[in-house]
Formats: sequence, structure tokens, C-alpha cells
Amino acid sequence: MPWRLRVDPIACTGHGLCAELLPETIDLDEWGYPIVGTLPDRLLPLARRAVADCPTLALLLERDRTH
Repeated sequence: MPWRLRVDPIACTGHGLCAELLPETIDLDEWGYPIVGTLPDRLLPLARRAVADCPTLALLLERDRTH
């Protein structure tokens, strides 16, 4: 099963660190909140780092059960 990133919109305060660590998959909206795109398998190690480094623990990595 592939992995996907998810953002907890309540926990996220828009620091933008995730987009700096994973610009290939995460963009920021006009207020600085993340917009998550697809997560290729090759970026899984970087995604794990972004999840671990999120200051509010708002970025989650989970199995994509839709595939």
C-alpha cells in the first residue's frame, strides 16, 4: 500500500516548515498553510523527516487505503 501525507487543520498553525523540507509535495496557500500533493515512494524518507520536524505535530504520514 502506498503512503500519503495528511494535515491536521486544527493543529496546524502555518509555520511552513513542511513545505521547506518537502517542496516536491507540499505547497503553501496564501496564509501559509500546507496544501499536500501526491507522495511518490522515493520521497518517503523526506516525508518522514517533515512529519517528525513539524513544530505542532500537524503533519501525519499514513497508509493510503484508497489504492
